[in-house]
Amino acid sequence: MADVTMTVNGKTVSKTVEDRTLLVQFLREGAGLTGTHVGCDTSQCGACVVHVDGKAVKSCTMLAAQAAGSEVTTIEGLASGGELHPVQAAFREHHGLQCGFCTPGMIMAAVDMINRLGGPLDEATIRAELEGNICRCTGYHNIVKAIAAASAEMAGVRTAAE
Repeated sequence: MADVTMTVNGKTVSKTVEDRTLLVQFLREGAGLTGTHVGCDTSQCGACVVHVDGKAVKSCTMLAAQAAGSEVTTIEGLASGGELHPVQAAFREHHGLQCGFCTPGMIMAAVDMINRLGGPLDEATIRAELEGNICRCTGYHNIVKAIAAASAEMAGVRTAAE
């Protein structure tokens, strides 16, 4: 057993967990944050992406103990002051989701992508960066459109659609 303490979405969370407890289990079962999904348990689908110390990680292959002492942000902590994060708003506006299962991981991966690369981002870059995040419902067209719009907005660039 391990005593694990981390800051999740700005709040301190402490739990005693089995050594083999995955971060995704800690978040879903220990912290009650079910927005982070378990899709494959093998780091292939990206449904479990969260940010640990500001970087995107697949929480299904990271032990909770490895995140001890870290700042973790989940999809639930992305919005601020009742306002959606620009990427969340863009996914809604551009219909970048269908069933919604992959959406939290896609959004968290997109935020990381924009934070690392800046913007505006082009389609080829977005598609290359999304490798490792699987959506079984769509052809990714609206997901890419949403990320491109959010990256332009976050960079302060007006798009042709505006």
